Amino acid sequence: MAAPPPKPVPPSESARYRDVFGIPEFRTLFSLQTLQVAGDSIRTIALSVQTFERTGSPAAAALVFAASMLPYVVGGALLLSLADRVPARRLLTGYHLLRFAVTAVLALGGLPVPAILVLLFAVGLFAPVGGATVQARLPVLLPGDGYVLGRSMFTMTSAGAQIAGQAAGGLLLAALSPAGTLWLAAAGAALATVLARFRLPDTPAAAEGTSSGAARETWRVNRLLLGGRTTRGLLLSAWLPISLSVGAEGMAVPYAGGLGNPDAAGLLLSAAAAGMFAGNLIVGRWIRPGLRERLTLPLAALTGAPLLVFVFEPGLPVACALMAAGTFGLGYELTVQRRLVDAVPERIRGQALGLSNSGLMTGQAAGIGGAGALGEFLAPSHVVVLCGAATLIACASLTRHLR
Repeated sequence: MAAPPPKPVPPSESARYRDVFGIPEFRTLFSLQTLQVAGDSIRTIALSVQTFERTGSPAAAALVFAASMLPYVVGGALLLSLADRVPARRLLTGYHLLRFAVTAVLALGGLPVPAILVLLFAVGLFAPVGGATVQARLPVLLPGDGYVLGRSMFTMTSAGAQIAGQAAGGLLLAALSPAGTLWLAAAGAALATVLARFRLPDTPAAAEGTSSGAARETWRVNRLLLGGRTTRGLLLSAWLPISLSVGAEGMAVPYAGGLGNPDAAGLLLSAAAAGMFAGNLIVGRWIRPGLRERLTLPLAALTGAPLLVFVFEPGLPVACALMAAGTFGLGYELTVQRRLVDAVPERIRGQALGLSNSGLMTGQAAGIGGAGALGEFLAPSHVVVLCGAATLIACASLTRHLR
């Protein structure tokens, strides 16, 4: 006899880890997310090294490193409606099967760089759809405050799996060679395919029966989301403070170089990652829902306020503390995402969350690129201060949606 489903968490109560991990489908989605992030990190490093060894071209290696990220915005603009129109089990099985096939072909080696880029583009094109499909299932599985805790766990685990995957990638390259490491990444994708096919329930799609094309439906719903005052404000609240403040991380290397130790950039970035992890842990698990709602605007402002102190060009320990304090504030996004879930009907929820993620990735790339451009003319510390000031201005303009 099947075990009864866990008791839903009332919105007024804080969820617990045993509440969310007591749901089998959540455990499967959590495993899929971890396997994907770690496997893709390993694949990217191995493929970049393999390409550099074959071509001797830093540009080719860099292109391969970024190739799976570049089409993310294209998939977000053209294919996101599939997250609501195709049943989750079928879509995620197909997506991880595509990851396996592409990684296995790459592991065989011998492909010219343009062919490698085409294969990586294909995977990256469907990445936002796969992510949106997973995110759309969370509010269904985790009612009330359980959604906030579940999303915070996904954020923390994605960061941890990415770091672990990159670290493991370096060790695996030394032990297995790039080709062997790629085969290991392919095995992880194969395992994800099996889990998606046999461990996910066969649930119907939220918008099953929609007859228009994927691109047309994606554009229609995106216009609907961006045209609505509430949903547009929530999307901008999820995008702008993070995208503007992340430019400070783009200044980590030149700022550390100005302190006389370029290698210390790793400490600054590690501090930023630790702050984000702590923010999602504490805000998602230990702050009660009512207080979390009231802290949304202060936490969003915290992403920018510590960056203003860089006007004094602090030393490395203080700079690390300021970076960690700023990224701690990123926990504000948990409340914004929950409000977005509540603001859209279930039939387009996957696309709404996918649009939020796609816009965030695009915004962060633009924020880092803009900071880098400013760094050609301004001191790194001044660029960091501008990032902080721009973040606070954005928070002030979005007060209605953040408070």
